[in-house]
Parts: sequence; structure tokens; C-alpha cells
Amino acid sequence: MAKVSPLMIAPPLIFAGLAALFFVGMMRDDPDALPSVFIDKPAPPIEAATLADLAVFDRAVLDQPGVKIVNFWASWCAPCRAEHPALVELAKTLPVYGVNRDTTPDAALKFLDELGDPYSAVVFDPGGQKSIDWGVYGLPETFIIDGTGKVILRFAGPIHRVMESTILPAIATAQPAE
Repeated sequence: MAKVSPLMIAPPLIFAGLAALFFVGMMRDDPDALPSVFIDKPAPPIEAATLADLAVFDRAVLDQPGVKIVNFWASWCAPCRAEHPALVELAKTLPVYGVNRDTTPDAALKFLDELGDPYSAVVFDPGGQKSIDWGVYGLPETFIIDGTGKVILRFAGPIHRVMESTILPAIATAQPAE
């Protein structure tokens, strides 16, 4: 009888392991969801540079009562432009805070002049360090923060397509019970 080399068994075992891993990944409740380690935990610190003479915010602002939104954006980001009207609408009822990832303040200010400024305050994060601290890896990303400074939702991508299904329910969840 021929002796079977362990090297001959390894490729089928590796393939079977990867196939099982992919299968388990496809069976998640929402395979498109990008979980955040900050859900139900305090939002990370946000101190960053100012953007021209616009108001700025920090971690203490996020701890104040009331639901708030933190949106990471850049002027060169096409999905950021697409979602901007939805942020303008949300800003009529909730404070929206922006974290800008442009490389120059002029680009960010031109974007806000062109499309309108929905932000109660904005910080400038040209190196992206604060974005990394928040777990942001692509733009736009939006966080819903409750009245205690706790992250309720992280949504990666433009919010205008998921307002009814994701964003508004998360805002309702973040509202204090009456």
C-alpha cells in the first residue's frame, strides 16, 4: 500500500477550512454590516485641528444630553456629496458634527460653501489619525451617539439610501425613554 505524504493532505484540508469559514461568514444576520467595537460604549476622543473659523467640538460635547450625529467626510469623496442633502435634512432636527479628512482646509470650505454647511461644529483631521481612532477606514462614515456619549450605530457609506431602514430607527433607539 502506498504511503500518503502529509503534504498531499494539507491542500484539501486548507481548502475545506477556508470553505467552512466563508460559509459561516455568509450565514451572518447581515453580511454587509461592518460592526464597530464602539457600539454601546463611549465614543472615542475627538480633539483635532480647527477648520478656519468654524465652531469645533470635542468629547465633552458628545457627552451632553440629546442624540447627535458624527459624520466623517471629505470634499473629494463622491458618496459624501451624494449623502450631503440627507445630512442637511437631519441637521434641522439634530446636531450633526463633522470630521473632515481633506488635505487642505480650502477644499473643505469650498465643499461647504457649495453644498451648504449642516454641521453644528467641524474638526479637521488631515492626517486621518482621529478617524483611525474611531475605526473609520472609508468615507463617508456616520455614527449615532446617544445622550450619554455612547455609540448606538456606526454606518459605513452614504446614509441617504438607508434613512428609513437604518438611520432613523437608530436615532429612535438613541432617544431617551419618556
